Amino acid sequence: MSSLKAHILVVEDDPAILNGLMDVLVFNGYGVKGVDDGQEGLQSALQNSFDLIILDVMLPSLDGFAICQRVRARRPGQAILMLTAKGAEDDVVTGFKAGADDYVSKPFSLRELMVRVEALLRRAGKLAGEAKIHHRGICFQGQTLEAQCGEKTSPLTRKEMDIITYLFRHQDRIVSKKELLTEVWHYADADIETRTVDIHMLKLRKKISALIGDTPFLQTVRGQGYRLEKDA
Repeated sequence: MSSLKAHILVVEDDPAILNGLMDVLVFNGYGVKGVDDGQEGLQSALQNSFDLIILDVMLPSLDGFAICQRVRARRPGQAILMLTAKGAEDDVVTGFKAGADDYVSKPFSLRELMVRVEALLRRAGKLAGEAKIHHRGICFQGQTLEAQCGEKTSPLTRKEMDIITYLFRHQDRIVSKKELLTEVWHYADADIETRTVDIHMLKLRKKISALIGDTPFLQTVRGQGYRLEKDA
């Protein structure tokens, strides 16, 4: 069990952008609700609990600035990311005055968006890597960066915790080395020759073995990638 999944509300009236954002957020392990109307977005934001709200500026029935102001008034700690038009400096300034925490200008890269999303969730203590994960007898503590099994503990690096977190999110499938380089290390070119993943996996395996011995935990699928052994 884990409190892994952060919940995100996306308020965007362009169907292509809305669906694209929802797809990439779900792929990265988040719970997502999409809304294409401003008034409906405000209602959803106030009636439900979201770890992050992504708001477009131009929306039917109620614009993103008004939504941001009203949500901020009711929920001062709510994390809010605004989507603005490219070069629209006035929108950025207005967004910050309305209470936005950050912004991304359209058109944006999905990589940039995910970096901003993760930064806001980390700031709010809601990033998946800050979670507590229980798997095959080990408790991985994202906040203290420790792995514990019974009385035994082992320190983790942030990157090791990020690896466990990502594999845990996608434990239903094999995760390739290229995907880890792209999604965990944020390499722009995942085709470069590097042993970074292999070295981190080797160190992580040693730490896990020190806790649970030879019990299978982190599986290497030759030529394909890695996956976590299924929980007992």
